[in-house]
Amino acid sequence: MRKILLECLIQPPVTEPAPPADESALAELAGQVDTAARGRLGRSLAIRHVDAGSCNGCELEIHALNNSFYDIERFGIRFVASPRHADVLLVTGPVTKNMREALARTYDAIPNPKWVVAVGGCALDGGCFAGSYAVVGGVSEVVPVDLHIPGCPPSPTDILKGLLALLQHLTTKMGAS
Repeated sequence: MRKILLECLIQPPVTEPAPPADESALAELAGQVDTAARGRLGRSLAIRHVDAGSCNGCELEIHALNNSFYDIERFGIRFVASPRHADVLLVTGPVTKNMREALARTYDAIPNPKWVVAVGGCALDGGCFAGSYAVVGGVSEVVPVDLHIPGCPPSPTDILKGLLALLQHLTTKMGAS
């Protein structure tokens, strides 16, 4: 036991190097999301996040959007505490029986126009939790879903790309009507 403890104290931690930062591509992507949100909504994008019963893998990636590397607030994208102030409902995880009503009430509290984005594989169909006695299924079993961002978990860049795709789709859809 002492030998292992001494080795842990002497040896540096074995980690992988961080991926190279491509801040210009990230800034351009987040800028496009902000421009699309302002063009569609006339203001910045407000997101309400609901964890419907996930393993928290997707939440870690969503929280990374607010860290100093991604810092999406500088582009006008913000997370709000109240569904009454939100434009987008971002849902992660399979919907559990205990969260079904809470998710439906949150959806009903968001003013129109509103959009639902399901994040991760579990939000699509329940993922590895599908078939459990405690799981209702994917997000679309409870509320209508406008966009699904695949991955287990999807990266913060993929989440930003998904939000941009949603806004661009809505802008072209509104332009066509």
